[in-house]
Amino acid sequence: MRGWVDIAYLAKPKNLNGRLVARGASGLPFVLYSGLEVALVPPQLDAPRRVTVAEVQEVADNEALVLFDEVADLSTAEVLAGCRCLVRAADVDLTALEEAEGLPDWEGWRVEDARAGLVGDVAAVDDRAMQPLLVVRRPDGSEALVPLVDEFVEAVDEDARLIRLTCPDGLLDL
Repeated sequence: MRGWVDIAYLAKPKNLNGRLVARGASGLPFVLYSGLEVALVPPQLDAPRRVTVAEVQEVADNEALVLFDEVADLSTAEVLAGCRCLVRAADVDLTALEEAEGLPDWEGWRVEDARAGLVGDVAAVDDRAMQPLLVVRRPDGSEALVPLVDEFVEAVDEDARLIRLTCPDGLLDL
């Protein structure tokens, strides 16, 4: 999928006609617009893999209600909730994306998970094409890779240099 940019996350369905709450990807401005073709990943069974934005209604700085031409009901929207929105790099203003805040410099910060407790310290923030990752050095010397997504990051305490996460079951065991 070279030439594509991850620009948004479909958080949840909003109403019966298929609208979804979409949030801009971590650290990026919200750039979905009417007429934009979007590839949805991971692909879902019995749901469109590519959609066209029909309507965008801004809710907050980095959040909007989005309606896609190919999504007309709540059941389809429910299946697509959790998908990432990829768009062709040529279809978005990359200067806006480049001017967006870069990844945070969290190296050395402590990481805690709501269920697992202390995970370790951030060794690096790995800026991968599809998804930035927190590289966390565990107390035993091993490393855990945690996708840097809003859904996992519960709080960031700058004074304490602490990142609080709520990771899905099993993620830290990989």
